[in-house]
Amino acid sequence: MAFHFQRRRLHYYHCFRFLLPLISAISGALLILFALLLVLAPSPSPLDVNHLHQPRHQHSSSSFNVGVDDDAIGVPVFRVPSRGGRSDRDIWTSRNSNFYYGCSNATHKFPNVDEITPPNRYLAIATSGGLNQQRTGITDAVVAARILNASLVVPKLDQKSFWKDASNFSEIFDVDWFISFLSKDVKIIKQLPRRGKGGKAWTPSTMRVPRKCSERCYQNRVLPVLLKRHAVQLNKFDYRLANKLSTDLQKLRCRVNYHALKFTDPIQKMAKKLVHRMRMRSKHYIALHLRYEPDMLAFSGCYYGGGDKERKELGAIRRRWKTLHISNPDKPRRHGRCPLTPEEVGLMLRALGYGSDVHIYVASGEVYGGEETLAPLKALFPNFYSKDTIATKEELEPFYSFSSRMAALDFIVCDESDVFVTNNNGNMAKILAGRRRYFGHKPTIRPNAKKLYRLFLSKENMTWGAFASSVRTYQRGFMGEPNEVRPGRGSFHENPHTCICEDSQAKVKRDVGPRKYGKGINETRRDEVESDAQNVEDDPEWPDTDEDEDQSGPLDNDMFNRTGVDYDAVSSEEPELEELLSD
Repeated sequence: MAFHFQRRRLHYYHCFRFLLPLISAISGALLILFALLLVLAPSPSPLDVNHLHQPRHQHSSSSFNVGVDDDAIGVPVFRVPSRGGRSDRDIWTSRNSNFYYGCSNATHKFPNVDEITPPNRYLAIATSGGLNQQRTGITDAVVAARILNASLVVPKLDQKSFWKDASNFSEIFDVDWFISFLSKDVKIIKQLPRRGKGGKAWTPSTMRVPRKCSERCYQNRVLPVLLKRHAVQLNKFDYRLANKLSTDLQKLRCRVNYHALKFTDPIQKMAKKLVHRMRMRSKHYIALHLRYEPDMLAFSGCYYGGGDKERKELGAIRRRWKTLHISNPDKPRRHGRCPLTPEEVGLMLRALGYGSDVHIYVASGEVYGGEETLAPLKALFPNFYSKDTIATKEELEPFYSFSSRMAALDFIVCDESDVFVTNNNGNMAKILAGRRRYFGHKPTIRPNAKKLYRLFLSKENMTWGAFASSVRTYQRGFMGEPNEVRPGRGSFHENPHTCICEDSQAKVKRDVGPRKYGKGINETRRDEVESDAQNVEDDPEWPDTDEDEDQSGPLDNDMFNRTGVDYDAVSSEEPELEELLSD
């Protein structure tokens, strides 16, 4: 019995002695593997948005699961990195922009103004709305005068609208430059002349024309009155010219908008100071037109998750307009017709590759919710500025009482920015988008709000990598790249396709030259095609460019006071609402 026990012990001893090195080797390998994982794993640098104040009106989907170990229960962790991450593009330039340039010179078929302008035929214009709405009116007024072969009186600016700015034309724009630059296209005078020596000044006959009035429309409706009365004033002149015109008239539009309309020296000098101060802080900067004011949100009818408080506050503002009725506040947001919240704008920019070190200039009025609303955006981008933070009160004092002059300062700083981000599709956004296309296709980001809204709702159920990848996919076609928008789509002021030419020689050199970038060239072309197709599918803001209605007939009695509507919810009985929305 003892003998068998002894043999069993020796057997176990030999087995254990044989297994011991194997166990030691496996343990050592596991320790080495664990050490390697600790060394190679990147140290997390998440932006803990849980510590931010959440705005009272933010959508409930804006909270982040940050800093919680949810991996054990299989829930993705949405951590916002402080860095922009890798990008397959230069985030500060537009792809292929070197192959396009602005071209607005008249063709040889466009006769000099002296050959076509008879005496005693004068067109006066009274513009409407804020600075940028008036700018479109001024641009179209020059073209209307050319269609009618009339001398144009320097346009009157709207001094009684919602914006309440008493400035005249010469206090905002350089009137002498305006007259001289266009001297070969349209004869422009500062005021109506007198009838003969010592006679009375011409008294213009006032009238209105329908929205998007074509060349034939002006010739049939306005020209007969002009020939009879010699002087006509077109009131409330906004959106009164067709989107589609002949090539030379479109090029004239571009010469007015991009060359003849220069701001006065005091405005330009102050704006240059602001731009310089942004450049002193950083080589590149983003300009953001936030448009998150209470009035704008009230008009939009959108709901941002702020509960009864938000409904009560915005509802009180909305009641100022009797014709504005909001039946389904979630519908505009689903269809991409609402501004993104400041936090959503910040998340979009981070996903597009802009890190926390990027400097942002914000052009905005009073933000709904104040600093509480802006806190998440400022946490994402701490280098956050406006004209009030980079200029002294003394410097801005000459501009404070004039909303159009203040808007002009923002216009220039946004125009000079490396990247412009618009959060709505008002006139400032459209004009700047067109201007930046004309002068080199500088990046202009317009959120694909329809797709991004759905993404923001579901972001808590995905990782940051998946979220950022989806944002980049959805934003194709909304980044200000050449050929994003097909010619003829949208407003001409936003898409001045007639005035953008292709540098065919440079493009040929690229196509036949050495392929330094591998598949990059073909990928670029494919992206252009994909972005255009996506733009058609997702973009809710491109209306039909011109009405199909017949505008060529004679002027009915009621047409002297006829007005149209550019926005679905806006009635001509609510001019203040229209003006608010426009800029």
